Amino acid sequence: MLSLPLNVFPVNQLQTHHQMAANNTKLLILRSTYDEIEQLQPFVEELCQWANCNNAVYDRIRLSLSEAVNNAIVHGNKLKKDKDVTIKAVWEAETLSLSVSDEGSGFDAQAIPDPLKEDNLLKKNGRGIYLIRHYADQVNFSRHGSCIHMEFSLKNKASNS
Repeated sequence: MLSLPLNVFPVNQLQTHHQMAANNTKLLILRSTYDEIEQLQPFVEELCQWANCNNAVYDRIRLSLSEAVNNAIVHGNKLKKDKDVTIKAVWEAETLSLSVSDEGSGFDAQAIPDPLKEDNLLKKNGRGIYLIRHYADQVNFSRHGSCIHMEFSLKNKASNS
C-alpha cells in the first residue's frame, strides 16, 4: 500500500467517472482555503522524489506550483470553501507536467500587465504568472484561463536555476 496523504491519489487508484490508467499520474485535490496551501510542500517533495528531480528543478516546481495554486484559490475560486483546486502531475520520460484547475470563470492570460513596467512595480499583486512563466519550461492556459499547464524538463540544466 502506498503511503500518501489522504487527498493525494495515484490516478489508477482514484475512483472517478473517467478511467485514467497510468502509473505516471498523481492528483492532489485542495479546498479553496489558505490552510490547504500547506499541503503543497509535501506534495512537491513527493513529486520530485517520484520523478527524480534535482534541487534546482524542485525549487522551480515548488515556486510555480505555489503561485498557480494561490491564484486558483484566491482569484479563480474566490476563497469559496466549497470549490476545489485540482493539481494533476504527469511524469513522462524527462518531463514533469503539472496542471492546476479551479472552478472559476477564468481570465485572459494575455491581458495580465507586465509587472516589470514602471507603473506596475509598486503594485502588491501581479507577479505570479510572470514568475511561473520564468521558472516553468512551458506554460499554457485552457478552459478560458481556469486551468494552467506547466512543463518542467527534468534534464540537468543549470540555465533555469
